Amino acid sequence: MGMNMSEKILAKHAGLDAVEAGQLIICDLDMVLANDITAPPSIKKFETLGRPVFDNTKIALIPDHFQPAKDIKSAGLAKIVRDFCNKNNIVNYFEQGRVGIEHVILPEKGIVGPGMLTIGADSHTCTYGALNGFSTGVGTTDLAMAIATGKAWFKVPEAIKVNLTGQKPADITGKDVILTLIGMIGVDGALYRSLEFAGPGVAELSMTDRLTICNMAIEAGGKNGIFPFDDKTAAYVKDRFKKPFEPVSADPDAKYCRVVEINLSELKPVVAFPHLPGNTKRIEDIPEPIRIDQVVLGSCTNGRLEDLEIAAKIFEGHQVAPHVRCIIIPGSQAIYKEAIKLGYIDTFIDAGCVVSCPTCGPCLGGYMGILAAGERCVSTTNRNFRGRMGHVDSEVYLAGPQVAAASAILGRIATPGEVK
Repeated sequence: MGMNMSEKILAKHAGLDAVEAGQLIICDLDMVLANDITAPPSIKKFETLGRPVFDNTKIALIPDHFQPAKDIKSAGLAKIVRDFCNKNNIVNYFEQGRVGIEHVILPEKGIVGPGMLTIGADSHTCTYGALNGFSTGVGTTDLAMAIATGKAWFKVPEAIKVNLTGQKPADITGKDVILTLIGMIGVDGALYRSLEFAGPGVAELSMTDRLTICNMAIEAGGKNGIFPFDDKTAAYVKDRFKKPFEPVSADPDAKYCRVVEINLSELKPVVAFPHLPGNTKRIEDIPEPIRIDQVVLGSCTNGRLEDLEIAAKIFEGHQVAPHVRCIIIPGSQAIYKEAIKLGYIDTFIDAGCVVSCPTCGPCLGGYMGILAAGERCVSTTNRNFRGRMGHVDSEVYLAGPQVAAASAILGRIATPGEVK
């Protein structure tokens, strides 16, 4: 029996010729990741082990969740990370002014790439599967051991094949694809399984689409998401990823526990209603207008340059509705700078948006856009659990950048086609 993409990466890093679903293995790691919230408890545990870091070039510590520090406690968390990095000469540490949202800057800076095995103390570490790697989130104790040993244990996941066909319509983004998938299979539909994307429709998706889709694999319960290596992947990593790499592809006889078919041509803009990412509805099927109070456009899911470009084209010549707050958060300093150069930031400010420095901020209810009781927000972030962005009686509706921009202008959940 052949192997799928995830199995091939895990087998190689375990030093085995082959692995199969359910097998317990120990693997050598290529990259270990944590942020300003998850790193401090891992560092505390690591320091009880009495061992040096396994490799100061294979650890990435990114202060992005509550940074720039929103209060004394968050400043203290950042200091723990900063002091640890200085003490251990951690190469992949980025201070304020150079940092960005972790799952945006690691691909952007070529820290992760094809064939790599990456773990991170953040559930959205699965983002990097867009680059044809295996990446997944872990707990802080597993991360502490990985910092010391460069190894982690895995149970090889079963795989779901998501076969993409058709052509992607102009008003559809990767966010619509993944929200549609989660709506189809549920938030536990891929529990501890790999979501492996395949089919002719893959070529229709930009790298931004793929990064968004893999980012939200965890919202279907997935262990990881992964895309095949193709010309678009090659173009993306060409000037970024400097290490030798071996792309992986699924064998023709690879085993899958389920196959899900998605015809991109049939997709319509969607929004995930509170309080689950799987509570997905087509916007055209919403019976009554849903008035909103806030829009957030950013995060590790949709804070890339292509997302800002999509939004800027819609905002051009329009104003944010008077009763709406619209917060734009570029995913990295490089994206922010390029968005300034291309005029997107001027467009946002002229439209009445506020533009923030790169931060996770409101996505996890940290700061930079907390909701009060009864308020509704359309957000390009990845979760809309009760209380996720503020008060437990607030509501978050997940959508792509095109829907977020249109909704900010019209003051209700809307599609770009409704903006005149």
